[in-house]
Amino acid sequence: MEISKESILKKTHYGLNIYAYVLRQYYPKSTVLSLKGRDCGITRNPFNGGKSTLQINVVENKAMHYDIELTDFKGDVFDFASYHFKIINEEELLLKINEVLHLNFEVKKEDELSWLDAPDDTWYAYSSFYKAPIRNVFPTEKVRLHQIFERITSDKYKSITEQFRAIKNPKEARKFKANHFDYVTFSGVFSKRNDDSLIEHSSLLTIDFDHLENLEELKQQLLNDEYFETEMLFTSPSGEGLKWIIRIDLSKVSHNEYFIAVANYIKHTYNIEVDQSGKDISRACFLSHDPLAYLHKRHQKL
Repeated sequence: MEISKESILKKTHYGLNIYAYVLRQYYPKSTVLSLKGRDCGITRNPFNGGKSTLQINVVENKAMHYDIELTDFKGDVFDFASYHFKIINEEELLLKINEVLHLNFEVKKEDELSWLDAPDDTWYAYSSFYKAPIRNVFPTEKVRLHQIFERITSDKYKSITEQFRAIKNPKEARKFKANHFDYVTFSGVFSKRNDDSLIEHSSLLTIDFDHLENLEELKQQLLNDEYFETEMLFTSPSGEGLKWIIRIDLSKVSHNEYFIAVANYIKHTYNIEVDQSGKDISRACFLSHDPLAYLHKRHQKL
């Protein structure tokens, strides 16, 4: 039988066996599920501090869940497995479930030379660049990451970054930043900076980390993250935050859905709350001076 969500659900009692497997990884000496008809009752949620707040039910032949405290924590068994395995790609997730639950679905191995006949899918990430101030919503050019990186690591923004960090009054600092820093929309190319004016999505997502006490420690953790590969990483204008740029796959989920998944992953992995404004596709990202910024080698200028 070919591996698919439907075939896995049939072989795992609507997916309940997957919930049981995951929960046993956190609570190996406990009874994790008590099935009564199609209602499993309340059990412990490892993604809510182990509280007994997780409700699991079978709805239309698929196991579903929600948390009675966390209103955003809900979905089906594959969403739950994705949280645990930290795998967002559907194909990789199904293969992982097949492996750990020993479902014995046959997996066809791809021809090692099949890539020769595949179309060229070289990926270039394009963003829109805007001149200060922030009220200017019309871009001046379409740029790639290496062009942004060159501006950040050069002395172009050194003076205004130093001036900004010297301002102690929060209100004055906010006004200065809005009026003096150029910015980009990392997630795509726009005719005007608003979500409805998107011309081309870049497959990039920006995650803002603010007011960090362990900036250098987190920087190294993000660069070594086992799931997300960093495309660009640099220090924010304040010097107390990071801008983490990662690649996302929009073939199966929307930008907003992907942001929520990444934000939940960061909360679970690093215990850090992410600025929710990052879910906007047209989110503006100010460019500051950071000579130690990171750029993935795939984007470096040839």
